[in-house]
Amino acid sequence: MATDGHGRIGILTGGGDCPGLNAVIRAVVRRALMLNYEVYGIKNGWLGLVKGIVEPLDMMKVSGILPRGGTILGTSRTNPLKKEEDKKALLANMEKFKLDCLIAIGGEDTLGVARQLAAEGVKVVGVPKTIDNDVEGTDQTFGFDTAVTIVTEAIDRLHTTAESHQRVMVVEVMGRHTGWIAVTGGLAGGADCILIPEQPMTIDDICAVIQKRHARGRLFSIVVVAEGFKLEGVEEVVTKDQKLDQFGHVHLGGVGEVIANQIEKRTGYETRVTVLGHIQRGGSPTAYDRVLGTRYGVKAVDLLNEGKYGYMVCLKGNKIEDIPLKDAMTKLKFVDPELIQTAEIFYG
Repeated sequence: MATDGHGRIGILTGGGDCPGLNAVIRAVVRRALMLNYEVYGIKNGWLGLVKGIVEPLDMMKVSGILPRGGTILGTSRTNPLKKEEDKKALLANMEKFKLDCLIAIGGEDTLGVARQLAAEGVKVVGVPKTIDNDVEGTDQTFGFDTAVTIVTEAIDRLHTTAESHQRVMVVEVMGRHTGWIAVTGGLAGGADCILIPEQPMTIDDICAVIQKRHARGRLFSIVVVAEGFKLEGVEEVVTKDQKLDQFGHVHLGGVGEVIANQIEKRTGYETRVTVLGHIQRGGSPTAYDRVLGTRYGVKAVDLLNEGKYGYMVCLKGNKIEDIPLKDAMTKLKFVDPELIQTAEIFYG
């Protein structure tokens, strides 16, 4: 594609929705039009490219979407490389709609597909997206700051009721493989114990923290637990059901209930559980996430304009940079031990 524009860019959002996606879409359209490209929105992630659900995007379509959560393009957890006919349909639709190149916005699964397509010569650039902030290759992902803000506010609200009723409150937050949301939100909200996948704890350890608080006259406690937390000595992660999505992931959830029941049984303290679930994903993005999403969108178009295909935009320190897709998202980014140690100072 020529570097003076005049090409056609397809853009899609895949995986879980996330505050800040619309900021990326808006920035892509604005920057691309400035450089004389046309932009086509692909509906519902990779599924839209398999089924040919594609529509032009212009200034009017992206006007006013900056503060909106979710994604105006819709999303799905679709793996188009699972069946050969889906992959053929995807490539045929790229040709049919005259899409010279793609911007794929998503997490490890969506960008895993982009990585494979890039290896086969498709002109694609990736934008990392996960509220869990657990992808290697970028210092932060948009949506994370919003999720942490929501968790912090929820903990603030639960504090007052926990104190009034002298209860233990267990708050279950997102975090399949890592505890970034739990640790950051828990630290900001003044949690008394934070349970994360990186650091298994026994139920005795958890109860000891709460009993220590009781012994010094603090008769309520807030325990934050990431959905992927594993109790030490227990083999499997708690799941809602055994159903898998197209990328083979189980539906997590329910660990808060297990922990709450055990705490009440062992300590005798009245314990309640709150599962924040999809509340963490929804609503208006924070100022930080709007700006980060915007910067990512602009950079993605600039990469295409420079002919730098097969790359992912990323944040390094405070600079927007890029790394090859083949090196990005190949492993998980675990919570910094220093952050965990800081949080532990406030346990009990």
